[in-house]
Amino acid sequence: MGLEQNHGGQYLAFQTYVQSFFTTLEECGIKPYVVLDGGSGTSNIKLETNMERGGDKVRRANSAAQTGNTEDILPVLTQLVFQQTLIDMVVPLVKCIGEADCELAALASEWRCPVLSKDSDFYIFDLPAGFLPLDHFRWEAADSYIPCKRYTTSRFCSFFKINDQLLPAFATLAGNDYENLREIKWVKFLNGGRRRKTYRIASLEGLLNWLRCFQTTEDAIRAAMTLMPNVSRQEQTMVEKATLEYRLPSSSLQGFFTEGAALSLPKEVTWVPDWVCASLAKGDLSGDVLDMLLLGRRNMHKPVEFDQLPSSNLVSQPIRQVLYGLLPALGRSGVLEVDRVGLDLHTVTVKPVVQGATQGLRLDSLPQADRTVRLKVCLETLGVNQETLEGVPPPLRLPVAVTCYWLRRAKPDLKLLKSLLMVMIQGELNRQKGLTTALKIHVSSAAREVLQEFSSFQLELRGNISVKGKGSMTTYWLLGESDSQ
Repeated sequence: MGLEQNHGGQYLAFQTYVQSFFTTLEECGIKPYVVLDGGSGTSNIKLETNMERGGDKVRRANSAAQTGNTEDILPVLTQLVFQQTLIDMVVPLVKCIGEADCELAALASEWRCPVLSKDSDFYIFDLPAGFLPLDHFRWEAADSYIPCKRYTTSRFCSFFKINDQLLPAFATLAGNDYENLREIKWVKFLNGGRRRKTYRIASLEGLLNWLRCFQTTEDAIRAAMTLMPNVSRQEQTMVEKATLEYRLPSSSLQGFFTEGAALSLPKEVTWVPDWVCASLAKGDLSGDVLDMLLLGRRNMHKPVEFDQLPSSNLVSQPIRQVLYGLLPALGRSGVLEVDRVGLDLHTVTVKPVVQGATQGLRLDSLPQADRTVRLKVCLETLGVNQETLEGVPPPLRLPVAVTCYWLRRAKPDLKLLKSLLMVMIQGELNRQKGLTTALKIHVSSAAREVLQEFSSFQLELRGNISVKGKGSMTTYWLLGESDSQ
């Protein structure tokens, strides 16, 4: 979209862009259903890969801060704005338990409709109506229809002369989720005489050429194991399980969308209270909640900031400790937070805090807890009393309370505080008047602390809000609504 990413994000412009996209779909007679990932899933099978990707993101975020170049680091509140916009537009959405790929492919197979995405996994699933790569979806040029490209596995397999049953093996062996697989030099299986652009493309073509000798995924995986001299039985089992992820189950999303039925849950999730799973599915809660409950781990946001400064997540740590105190499965051990120190990822156990009004709350009965008690927990955590918020318009009470916390913990520059307050006021005036013009405040980019302080503010706000209902941002931490108070 070309929007600014390095100084907090252009959320209003992003919202307008999302609205335009879904309005165009409606004008072209397309009914969209949005399916989102909901956390890391129920296992640590890709922990090493996720750590590597997290480390790469930290380095790119630092590069963006140092050079001002765009490194595709999404601003902290981007997903919340996206979900809130869809809720306001009454676009059906669901957040899965873990990765959404398999559930989405199963739904598309049952409904015989195409999948629109940038995720390369959809090149592997056998989808009756095909896969529409988002990069070729020319919706801006729509005139009663949208020019696009449609991919099908049958055309792919026909072109490369392989059995379509081998696509899961191709995806697993070509991926980068398992370190030992990267050691196989697939280029040695290439036919000579054909010029190729990159080593990566040559490796993929070599792998496809090697796969022609096999009829089943199981045979191909067993043969691949012989190409790795140091592979263990455990690693082989993990690779075999990875190929099973491309087998489509019956989808529980159809019942969710058509009848409001609950999603089917893995056995590891059955002990989680029903209301938590239902809130996750509707997008009211972040998928981080499941990572904390099931894995005892949380991957922290990695905003654009300088590596010489401490992580901006540290300022909001006391807020997260209260959240952890509401999750009884953690006991006293706490959550293993994955965050940066300099340019490296480190893990630290953050212990839960249970004090004040929090002591009377239980996870399984939080929705029934007295509204005043839930509000008291919010205010106690942010260090704000209710009298401070009297006279503040309801939509601004949570941002103002977070600002009080931020002012006390981060000690921001006075100019930055004034700038933030001006944006809040202008935003509320725009909301009341129905305007969509954003107020731009220019703060010297030479001050490195500006990025750090504003990132910490957004992270604190992110830790206190979720999306629920039309046009409202509500308090997060599983506490339910409090925006009207």
